[in-house]
Amino acid sequence: MRSLKTMINVALPKGRLGEKVYDIFAAAGYECPSIHEENRKLIFENEEVGVRYFWVKPSDVAIYVERGAADIGVAGKDILLEYSPDVYELCDLGMGKCRMAVAAKKDFRDNPQKTLRVATKFTHIAKTYYAQKSRIIDIIKLNGSIELAPILGLSDVIVDIVETGKTLLENNLEPIETIVPISARLIANKASYKFKNSEISTLCEKVEEYCRAEEQKKK
Repeated sequence: MRSLKTMINVALPKGRLGEKVYDIFAAAGYECPSIHEENRKLIFENEEVGVRYFWVKPSDVAIYVERGAADIGVAGKDILLEYSPDVYELCDLGMGKCRMAVAAKKDFRDNPQKTLRVATKFTHIAKTYYAQKSRIIDIIKLNGSIELAPILGLSDVIVDIVETGKTLLENNLEPIETIVPISARLIANKASYKFKNSEISTLCEKVEEYCRAEEQKKK
């Protein structure tokens, strides 16, 4: 009787980043052909290599991993910093590179004597950053179109993810401070990492090896 491999449950972020991440996993030996089939399936598995994938909203990946529904997953560093999930961060995949930054109108000049109005959806990151600077702020939580806030006078600055800066430039805004670099990270559930350590460690090593090889090709 054929013995089946221990299955690793993987939460992938929906969208372009998740598709790139899957391609890396597949190239590292964890392919799952059914993931490309046109159907309404939510879970895709390959018992021969011991992997089971499912797509989730990017901001939910860490929740699935923390709660144990997934053994591992891929989440942006922004999500990990904002919500501080109780997971292990295994490695930096070097993908989805951008930065968390403070941006403002081009003529903005900070007045330390006044409370700084900060619009953002990353409230924890913003509070932590300005607390380290001992700067008094008023957080304005927004969920979309953050760039509108300083333009309409709702806030003095925004804290948001900046990739190319093109959207800021087109709206007469500019990044004025970088808070932290952002990229995709491979994370693991703590219990899974203990009980499936061999399988997860092997996967992580193969993924890192593939990523290093790809980086060398670019040089």
